[in-house]
Amino acid sequence: MPPDASVDDQAAANVVVIRTARRTARSGALWGVVFGGYVALSAAGYASLYPTPAARAKLADSFEANAGLAALVGTARHLETVAGFTAWRSLGVLSVAGAVWGLFGATRVLRGEEDAGRWELYLTGQTTRGRAAVQALVGLLAGLGALWAVTAVIVSVEGSMSTVRFSTTGSLFLAVSLVAGAAMFMSVGALAAEVATSRRSANGIGAAVLGASFLIRMVADSSSNVGWLRWASPLGWCEELRPLGGSRPLALVPVVMLIVTASVAAVAVARRRDVGAGLFGGNDAPAPSTALLSGPATLAVRLVRPVAIGWFAGLAVLGFVIGLVAQSAAAAISGSASVTSAVERLGGHRGGAAAYLGIALLSAAALVAFVAAGQIGATWGEESAGRTDNLFVQPLSRRGWLAGRLAVAAGLVTAGSVITGIATWVGAASQDSGVGLGQLLAAGVNTAPPALFVLGAGALAYGLRPRIAPTFTFALVAWSLLVEFAASVVHANHWLIDTSVLAHMTPAPAADPNWSAGAALVCLGLLAAGAGVALFDRRDLAGA
Repeated sequence: MPPDASVDDQAAANVVVIRTARRTARSGALWGVVFGGYVALSAAGYASLYPTPAARAKLADSFEANAGLAALVGTARHLETVAGFTAWRSLGVLSVAGAVWGLFGATRVLRGEEDAGRWELYLTGQTTRGRAAVQALVGLLAGLGALWAVTAVIVSVEGSMSTVRFSTTGSLFLAVSLVAGAAMFMSVGALAAEVATSRRSANGIGAAVLGASFLIRMVADSSSNVGWLRWASPLGWCEELRPLGGSRPLALVPVVMLIVTASVAAVAVARRRDVGAGLFGGNDAPAPSTALLSGPATLAVRLVRPVAIGWFAGLAVLGFVIGLVAQSAAAAISGSASVTSAVERLGGHRGGAAAYLGIALLSAAALVAFVAAGQIGATWGEESAGRTDNLFVQPLSRRGWLAGRLAVAAGLVTAGSVITGIATWVGAASQDSGVGLGQLLAAGVNTAPPALFVLGAGALAYGLRPRIAPTFTFALVAWSLLVEFAASVVHANHWLIDTSVLAHMTPAPAADPNWSAGAALVCLGLLAAGAGVALFDRRDLAGA
């Protein structure tokens, strides 16, 4: 026997865990940067904008009494401290974001691979259905580990700052709390993938569980009389961990029980069902649907439709929350010299609710840019999975295919920006903030040019080096957000600030949108996209 035979046999037997771990670890590390960066920005921003006990007490009084905000984000506690505010703001947002990441990641690995026909290839090797499911779960665990490790490092570094002062133990427990949602819904997604007959059905089951969990948590946080309902919701368990303020490690018990139970059940179902079938159904294919298959552009619309619905819903909720708290936030920050200075450094000159909305919509602009970055990742996913090979055996122009995808992505970005502006107005109008529909619609559209530039830059990277294009595009957005936040806190060098695409938009409605700068960003994005399309037409297709 050749000396490398045993090594090759071991690699063949563990191909599922190796392949899954590589993919999920990269994704987990990237989202760990997002998680850690969000926590760091929240902590540093609070310490800078509310430097005195009086300002912090005023903020706490305004936000802790807002029942609508509590229902959407979670019950606010100890907002008079950096730790309390950071835990509240980050846990309410990132636990849901992590749950979505974990759910879709699990269904992609366990059911998406099966739908694509690759699971049968794995099972022809040295493994069984149950063992392959176990390996997939171990590979997903690697992604969770990467998410937690990167988040914990960034939070610990930020916590060591003199203006923040989180303990190391508190920082690590906050990272655990933030990742708990991802871990739970990753196991839920794994079980749904084994029960359902397709990835779409699995996503639907998982989304229903997540939606019910969020709804129960909303009801529980809307009134102290029904606060006990948090224990009936996985997202409520995340909140009950209460990191950085009266931590409750015992709340990890139901978290761990759900993860273990769902994972064991997923493996048990995998062992007994046939490949291509679900627990409650056979492998009969549904009636084929040919809607939106008339050309490459309509195909792109069909592929992006589920993602678009999710992003539109998320941006609408974000905009509504921003508008809903604008009046309370404006009252809390009124007279704050640090807030006024931050708005002025970003280019704003209006006060009151408009000042808060101008700063808050910068986060919405970053999310819209993440939408664009996600479309570059999806485009590479089509190529790496080999699906573009099937398209190009037909008389289809490669330029036309990529240009069509980019056009659909640009439409997605633009529509998301408009939805954000309208939803923000709805929330602001409900509180009589005094900021009109026209102002907030313009502020929403103002978030589109940076995202369109990101889309073009990502297309150029895709034409040059497709494998690194998604990472480059996400990193561009993360860097821009970091620089823009730094610019709001300190006087940074203008050459550094100019590297942020977000720095070239004004904080509308705190200032009028700079449409000239926006048009320049769009034109640069178009030029970069055109170059990327031309380069894609000349290079060879790449695999995963």
